[in-house]
Amino acid sequence: MFGMFKKEFNIFSPLEGACVPLSDVNDPAFSEEMFGRGVAVRPSAGRLVAPADGVISQMFETGHAVTMTTNDAAEVLMHIGLDTVKLKGEHFNAHVKAGDVVKVGDLLIEFDIEKIKLAGYDTITPIVICNTNDYKRIDAQHGTAVAAGDMIMTLRK
Repeated sequence: MFGMFKKEFNIFSPLEGACVPLSDVNDPAFSEEMFGRGVAVRPSAGRLVAPADGVISQMFETGHAVTMTTNDAAEVLMHIGLDTVKLKGEHFNAHVKAGDVVKVGDLLIEFDIEKIKLAGYDTITPIVICNTNDYKRIDAQHGTAVAAGDMIMTLRK
């Protein structure tokens, strides 16, 4: 159906913290944009919320990462911390599962920042558009403190 998707739409921060470029992420898979373009947030609160309206595509068993497809067809990966899959779910509490319909701001995952750091892991959280090639432009906002719900990316078809 024509006109179903907007030509331009926003992705909102799923976290409170410092928004930084992906190049600041100490993992080449993210910093070199192998998964797609986006931003990262150094979280200051242990709550990850939906960055847009859509459907949960995958909730990783360990609760450290989630993907969703927005109502505008963006595939968004949110990965809490680096190598945190090795925690095997410890310090993560998922509140959604694959197939759940979510609205911007809905709680997806709670996590304990201090315990994750004490276990030796970086909590920087990449927020990546996996289907980057579907967009002419992805403009990311970074270099500022963000609250959950602040605009961090504009996607243009």
